[in-house]
Amino acid sequence: MSDTLQTTPTPDDIDEPTDLPSARLDRAADTILVDGEERNIGPRPLHEAVRDDAVAARAWGRARAVRLRRSIEDEPMRATLYALGIGLVIGLLMSR
Repeated sequence: MSDTLQTTPTPDDIDEPTDLPSARLDRAADTILVDGEERNIGPRPLHEAVRDDAVAARAWGRARAVRLRRSIEDEPMRATLYALGIGLVIGLLMSR
């Protein structure tokens, strides 16, 4: 029998696809951490905090709108059926 040399894999040996949900989550977490480090630690004026939060909320809303638009364009029939079902449920609830 031959003994094979078993070594621990190096990062170059590991071949993982970058489209895995865990990889996307890791990248998103890294982005959040970097954004948090860039922010000034300590007290700041209220108007500045509100302005920064408004900018962040606006960016989040735009990203969600782009994601929603892309999903509707990819599957228009599914989006139509969802909208029809939600409208039906709302109509039934309002008629009571």
